[in-house]
Amino acid sequence: MSDRERPWTAFYGPETRAEIPQATYRTIGDLIRSVAETYGRAPAFTTCLPNGMNGTLSFEQVDEMSDALAVYLREVAGLDQGARVALQMPNCLSFPVAAFGVFKAGCILVNVNPLYTAEEMARQFSDAEPDALIIVDMFADKIPAATRGHPIPNIIVTRVAEFFPSLPRGIVGLVQTYWDRTVKPIEVPHIRLPDALAAGRAHRAEEAIEVDAYHQSVAPGDTACLQYTGGTTGISKGAMLTHANLILNMEQTMELIAGVQKGRETALTALPMYHVFAFTVNLLGFYWLGARNILIPNPRPLINLKRAFENYRITWMSGVNTLFNGLLNEVWFNDSPPKHLKFASAGGMALQAAVAERWEEVTGKPVLQGYGLTETSPVLTFNPLGKTRAGSIGVPVPSTLIACLGEDGQPVPAGEPGEIAAKGPQVMAGYWRQEAETAAVMRDGWFLTGDIGVMDADGYVSIVDRKKDMIVVSGFNVYPNEVEDCLAAHPGILEAAVIGVPDASSGEAAKAFVVRLDHGLSEGDIRAYCKSHLTAYKVPKLIAFRDELPKSNVGKILRKDLRAQEGPSEAAE
Repeated sequence: MSDRERPWTAFYGPETRAEIPQATYRTIGDLIRSVAETYGRAPAFTTCLPNGMNGTLSFEQVDEMSDALAVYLREVAGLDQGARVALQMPNCLSFPVAAFGVFKAGCILVNVNPLYTAEEMARQFSDAEPDALIIVDMFADKIPAATRGHPIPNIIVTRVAEFFPSLPRGIVGLVQTYWDRTVKPIEVPHIRLPDALAAGRAHRAEEAIEVDAYHQSVAPGDTACLQYTGGTTGISKGAMLTHANLILNMEQTMELIAGVQKGRETALTALPMYHVFAFTVNLLGFYWLGARNILIPNPRPLINLKRAFENYRITWMSGVNTLFNGLLNEVWFNDSPPKHLKFASAGGMALQAAVAERWEEVTGKPVLQGYGLTETSPVLTFNPLGKTRAGSIGVPVPSTLIACLGEDGQPVPAGEPGEIAAKGPQVMAGYWRQEAETAAVMRDGWFLTGDIGVMDADGYVSIVDRKKDMIVVSGFNVYPNEVEDCLAAHPGILEAAVIGVPDASSGEAAKAFVVRLDHGLSEGDIRAYCKSHLTAYKVPKLIAFRDELPKSNVGKILRKDLRAQEGPSEAAE
């Protein structure tokens, strides 16, 4: 394809490759080993608790520990290549040890939301059929109910403060067990992670095992990860992401990021690494950069981030709109914004223009918005540093084609809205055991995202909204993102979400759910504000005030939950 057909390459930096012919590493196991050999004893991961207690592992330590776990999984637990291993924990030092150990073992990682109920866990376990589960102790009490009917033979339990120095580790354990009682007795046979590592080390020494042999038999196109979709618009499905998908997508994203220095960055990871955005960009990308990765187990409330910003020279962070918006409403953050920050990257949901503008005002640095989906590993587009465009999700990353398609499946003219379709090496191999669902979203090698977007003549893309979320008012299309963006710009509004509800006269009407900063703000005030910025049919007909909005664990506002609360009988008169 010529540069004329890919006009966005004109906005790439001078060193940016338009095409990445193949990944630098065959498998993620190869990547882990190579990076560890480069950075050795430099700090790789630091878990920072709200009170400032912390623990750190070097690249060398993570490499050795993940080797030991790989041997445990293959030789002691008896797993075969391709076996599924579920990983269920918040951000902590055990996460990279466990994830990297699974990859080195040649097994398939299944990321599981640690806050899932036992019922939600059971559904995912039933679908993925894991042979092992590595879980944090705070949630292990859910295992009996979650595995009823489909037992998991190997259970490995870890702690949030695992690998901390002994004193803070002991203090955290005592508090969790006896003070806040977040850790309950574990009623299933299990082994503690440190004991599993010790068993792996012993077996490796006795049998002179070469760990690299496990993943040398793995091919780049083999599945590395079953990454379940968020389920924000339907039933969650397991996207089969290959080693090549994940490594190439990491490289595609990093190609567009200028100004970062290998081995000299300190990155903040507040988003949970079981989510695909943080998994690829934060876990794999920051590791590949040789960055020190500051892990936040729980960013809520946001005061939990204060000590991390105070104690470490954060140069890069990633987040979602609600995280950035929330920080901007914290007095401590405004009084002392991060001084060493180079930029922040946003994904997971639309970045509202008002939030992006205020972030740059407060920090002096931009938020670079990108776009992607679980099925695309996830990044499809990204704003090149220094060439960002307000409201845009950027340009296609290298080796990626983007088109906006009309109802007839053909590309629409530049500037016209259409369903975003993507083609590139980061597109999943398919949905796990769901051929019909895979066929529904794949067309001649193109992945249909279900999102409505606009691509301008330069190749910059803007998201209009989810196809399923579009509201039709008297035949006119209303996109909730646009209305939410307008509401977010009001100084008296903290957050807002918009859905469509049945309407007797117009078919559908827009209903806004608003969390106020100014509790004196009335429905009339909001409608008047919207009327001054939006055409009449886009103005919310109904407004409901809420103390908070339902969110996913990465902070994405869940419109589907709001629709469920409305029920089918709610109609605007």
